[in-house]
Amino acid sequence: MEKQILDWLAAEDYLGMDVDELATALGFDTTDKFKELVKCLVKLEDEKAIVRGIGDRYFLPDRTGIIIGTVQLNPRGFGFIRVGDDLDDVYVGEKNLHGALNNDKVKIKIDGKQRGSSLEGEVIEIIERGQKQVVGLVKQIHGKFYVSVDDNKFGSLVLLSGNRKGAMEGHKVVAKITSFEQPIMGEVVQILGHRNDPGVDILSVVARYDLATEFNEEVMAELEHIPDVVAAKDKEGRVDLRDELIVTIDGDDAKDLDDAISLKRLKNGNYQLGVHIADVSHYVKEGSQIDKEAVSRGTSVYLVDRVIPMLPHKLSNGICSLNPHVDRLTISCIMEINSAGDVVDHQILPTMIHSTERMTYNNVNKILDGDKATTKRYEDIHKLFFQMEKLAIILRSKRNKKGAIDFDVDEAKVIVDKKGKPTDVVLRTRGISERIIEEFMLVANETVAEHFFWLQVPFIYRVHEHPKKKKLLNFATIASVLGYKIKGSLDHVYPRELSSLIESAKGKPEHSVISTLLLRCMQKARYDAQCLGHYGLADEYYTHFTSPIRRYPDLLVHRLIRTYVFDQKLDGQTIQHFSEVVPQLAESSSNCEIDAVNCERDVMDMKMAEYMQSRIGQEYDGIVSSVTAFGLFVELPNTIDGLVHISTLKDDYYHYDAQYLQLVGERTGNTYRMSDRVRIKVINASKLDGQIDFEIIDSKKKKRKPKEEPVHRRNGDKKRTSASRNLFSRSKRPNNKGRSRRGSK
Repeated sequence: MEKQILDWLAAEDYLGMDVDELATALGFDTTDKFKELVKCLVKLEDEKAIVRGIGDRYFLPDRTGIIIGTVQLNPRGFGFIRVGDDLDDVYVGEKNLHGALNNDKVKIKIDGKQRGSSLEGEVIEIIERGQKQVVGLVKQIHGKFYVSVDDNKFGSLVLLSGNRKGAMEGHKVVAKITSFEQPIMGEVVQILGHRNDPGVDILSVVARYDLATEFNEEVMAELEHIPDVVAAKDKEGRVDLRDELIVTIDGDDAKDLDDAISLKRLKNGNYQLGVHIADVSHYVKEGSQIDKEAVSRGTSVYLVDRVIPMLPHKLSNGICSLNPHVDRLTISCIMEINSAGDVVDHQILPTMIHSTERMTYNNVNKILDGDKATTKRYEDIHKLFFQMEKLAIILRSKRNKKGAIDFDVDEAKVIVDKKGKPTDVVLRTRGISERIIEEFMLVANETVAEHFFWLQVPFIYRVHEHPKKKKLLNFATIASVLGYKIKGSLDHVYPRELSSLIESAKGKPEHSVISTLLLRCMQKARYDAQCLGHYGLADEYYTHFTSPIRRYPDLLVHRLIRTYVFDQKLDGQTIQHFSEVVPQLAESSSNCEIDAVNCERDVMDMKMAEYMQSRIGQEYDGIVSSVTAFGLFVELPNTIDGLVHISTLKDDYYHYDAQYLQLVGERTGNTYRMSDRVRIKVINASKLDGQIDFEIIDSKKKKRKPKEEPVHRRNGDKKRTSASRNLFSRSKRPNNKGRSRRGSK
C-alpha cells in the first residue's frame, strides 16, 4: 500500500489529494482498507517520505522544494544527498551540511543552483543519524583519548569522554556516539584488539556493519535440545530415499552441505532430477531463539579467512549438513524434465536421504575431463556426472533461448596465511560441475516459485525488476562508445537484447568492462512478498529454496512448504499470519544481504590493498575499466583495480570528453578510453581505505593526430573540473568494486 501511495503521488498529473480523495482514487473503499490507508499515511508522514500541505493534501517532499535523502559524504568534506533511483543526487557543500554526517537521513532544500550536472541544496533538518557507533583506532592527543574513525567519510575524530574500558593508544575499538555536537563525543563499548593483532583488521570491518560474531546464551541453551543424529520419530511420515544414489557436490573446504542431487533417465526418455535440500525448518521453529537470531543475521557472511554463520555450527555443520553416509532430513523437489528442458511434472516432498558420496567440484571436473585416477576412485558412480552434464546443457540451452543474462564477471579469491596476511590474489575458476549445480538449483527455485504462485498463498520471492530507463540510457551511451548498441526502445528492453550484447563481447578485450557496467546498471535483486519476476534470469517466477543453512529466505520458504503442503494448513488465521510476517521478513532479509555483501566487498578491497602494499613499484598490464574527469581506473587480470589520477598523466594536459567518455591530451591528442590496454606501475596502496593508486608507464594504443596549434600548458596549471558524476562515479574517488563477489542470483 505504501508503494501504491508513493507511486500515485509521483504521477506527473497529480495535483494533491486529501485522505478521502486518495481512498477513492486508489480503490480503498472498505472500512479496513481506509483504516490501513490512514495508518500508512501517518507512517509515511512520520518518516518524512510525504508532507501534508494546505487543505490536508498530501505531496511528495520534492514537489514542495524539500527533499528527503541520505548523506553520502566525500572525504574532502562535501557531500551528495542520495534521493532515489529516479532522481539525481543533490550536491551539498561542506558549509551547507550543518553537522550532517555520512549516512544521515536529512531534509534538504533545493536552492536552484547547479554544481556541474547536479542541483545544489542545503541541509535544513537532520531526521535520523545514520551512524550511532563507529569503529576506529584509539589515539592520544595532548593527554586526551580520541577515536580516529576507520571510515574516512565520517570526517571527525571522536573524543572519548566516557568509559574507555581500558582502551589505550593503538587499540581498535567500537565506540558509541554520546553527543553529535562538536566535538563529537563517545565511549568505548568493545575493544577489538591491538591494531597489529592477527585478524583485528577484519574484525574491524565486521564491527562497522554491526554483524554478530557470537551466538547468545539463549540460542546456545536451545541447541542443547537438538540431537546430533536423526531421531527415529523424526523419520516418520517421510518418503524414504536412503537407497537412492544421491550425492553432494561442493567446494573442497565447504562444511555446510545443504543441497544434494539425484538423477535418473525414465522409460519415456525424460530425466527425473531430484534436488534434495536440508530440512532446516524441522529443527528451527518459528519464534524460537535460534529463529530470531537467524532473522537478525539474515545470511551467512563469507570473508577471506572466515565465515560468520547464520546458524550455529551444531546445525550448519552438523545435523542439518548433508554429510555422506549418515541419515539426514530433507525437503525434495523432484522434477520430470523433457529433452527441451521443460519441467513437465514435479513433486515437493518431505524426505530422508543417506548421501552416497561427498563430491567436490574439482573431482567432478576431473571425471568429466577424463582423469583416469579420479574416475577409478569413483568408478561406481562416475557415469552419473556425465548424465548430469547432458541435462545441464539442455537446461542452459533453454535459459539462453529465454534470454537470461550471463554476466560471467571474473571473481577473485584472496589467499591468506595463518596470520591473515594476503599472499596471493587469484581468479576463481568455474568448471563444468559448478555450472551443472547452478542449473539444477535454478530450475528447482523456479519450479517451487511457480508452484506457490498458483497456490495463491503468502510466499516470499526473489525478484529482480526491470532496469530503470535512466541507468539503461547511461549504459547505452557508454556501450555505444565501445561499439555496442542496444536494439529497440529503452522504455522496455527485453533481457534477450542485453544477453546478446554480452555474448557479442565475449572473447574481446572490452568484455569484462561491458559486463561490469551492465551489471551496475541493473536493479538490485531483493526479496519480496509479490512475484515480480527476475529480469536477469528472464524468469516470471523465482525464489530461493536451495540454501536454508546460509540464507533466511530459503528457511522461510521451507517453513511455508511445510505449513501449506505437508501440514495442509490453509485456514484464514494461517494465511493472515503469513500475509503480515512475510513482507517484513522479505525486507529485513534484503537489508541483511546488502550489509553482508558490502562487508564482504570491503574486506576484499582491504586485503587487495594490503596485498599491493608490498608490491609498490612493480609493473603490470591492465585494462581501462572506467574514465572520469579526475582520472581513470585500470583493472588487472586478477580483478584488482586502481586509480590513475589525472595529475599523474604528465605527458600532457588532459580534458575529459563527456560525450565519448575519454580523456584527451590537449597537445599530443593522446586519448584514454575504456577497454584500452595499458601498462601501469603501483605507486600507493591504503589498506585502511581499500584503495590503490597506479600510474601509466606505457599506453598500448594509437594516438590521435595532434592539433595544428597546440596550447602548451604544464600539467596542473589549470584548475581541474569537478568529478564527473554519472552512473559509475559519484565522488572524488568512487568505490569501483560495486559487484558482489559472491555472484548470488
